[in-house]
Amino acid sequence: MYIYWECLGCKNPVQLYGCSFGTDSSSRRDKTHLRVASSIRPPHSPFIKMVASAENGAGGHLKFLIYGRTGWIGGEIGKLCEEQGIAFEFGKGRLENRSQLQEDIEAVKPTHVFNAAGVTGRPNVDWCESHKVETIRTNVVGTLNLADLCRQQGLILINYATGCIFEYDEKHPLGSGIGFKEEDTPNFMGSYYSKTKAMVEDLLKNFENVCTLRVRMPISSDLSNPRNFITKISRYEKVVNIPNSMTILDELLPISIEMAKRNLTGIWNFTNPGVVSHNEILEMYRDYIDPSYTWKNFTLEEQAKVIVAARSNNEMDASKLKNEFPELLPIKESLIKYVFEPNQKVRRA
Repeated sequence: MYIYWECLGCKNPVQLYGCSFGTDSSSRRDKTHLRVASSIRPPHSPFIKMVASAENGAGGHLKFLIYGRTGWIGGEIGKLCEEQGIAFEFGKGRLENRSQLQEDIEAVKPTHVFNAAGVTGRPNVDWCESHKVETIRTNVVGTLNLADLCRQQGLILINYATGCIFEYDEKHPLGSGIGFKEEDTPNFMGSYYSKTKAMVEDLLKNFENVCTLRVRMPISSDLSNPRNFITKISRYEKVVNIPNSMTILDELLPISIEMAKRNLTGIWNFTNPGVVSHNEILEMYRDYIDPSYTWKNFTLEEQAKVIVAARSNNEMDASKLKNEFPELLPIKESLIKYVFEPNQKVRRA
């Protein structure tokens, strides 16, 4: 196995220092030994990152530092690391406390950092409307702290962001199939949560070490999780019915780990291709889970009367992600494969 130092700003990696891993005849085959002079050090530049080939098996040299232990996505990333044999630790520091983040990085010595921490509000984003400073402190200041420290250490940061910074408009009309692309400027500022997310995404464009993943209306096979979009709308008295791009976590979170392994950076629409409406999801829920389930619709105007902040509705163009991962399923197929079939309670003809 070879380790080399990759210039994050370069198109192709450059092997500046080489060393090999070998298997000692007296050791088990899954143990490797580094043979390299301890005096070898990487070039002193925030643009340089150590990258290693994965010839020594799954997980290999990787070690992830994950923020968001008590959150949904952060916890799931930890579980996936366990399943894949990837060494990881959860960050102990709070994002807004730069010195604590520095201590985490120095102690853990990760190869990659994952940020799934942030303020979304409880029970929903309406909380952010009355807690603006707290929202800024974590979603903007905290995220920038982590991105900057990672850059100084030559580490790639996988940042789980949001796609709820767009809304259908004249250039991207509802039902047109024309989705917002990675380079499009956010046009939805209807909630303070979305406003802070759009703000920090724009600033993160200047950090060449950050991989921004725009998650939307996340869904998983765990239908008991109150953060699950399906669980949410199945408990509402009334729902709107608008096609949206969404993220099936069971399929996409493993892809985010693969993105780290490939050292991918930049902005990515992190959704399954296509759109699905509220009614289409609830119809699947009825057909696969509960045949007695019923629901009622109401309009956006009626919805506005019972919420504080407006909600984003849009279609994201997932072609960039699909090109990188051709196996990525369209949203409706992914819903059936990863969510409804594993939870199926109704025998289908």
